[in-house]
Amino acid sequence: MKLVKKIIPFLASVVALLAFSIAPAQAALNAAVGPAFTQLQTDVLALVDMVWPVLIAVTVAFIILRLFPKAANKAV
Repeated sequence: MKLVKKIIPFLASVVALLAFSIAPAQAALNAAVGPAFTQLQTDVLALVDMVWPVLIAVTVAFIILRLFPKAANKAV
């Protein structure tokens, strides 16, 4: 317990130091970063749009596979 009480202030100071050192770095980003992230977002959204039908089909298939043995046992 004593060790935890010593570690928490240390971790808090490390997090504060990192937060204060990162803030100025964000202001000095290259001008090409904005369009690059916009393009990345567009590409990721396109991939997500392609994955949704596959995800729905797999989920429905698992549900059907789970319900089929129950229905087959009741029919016999």
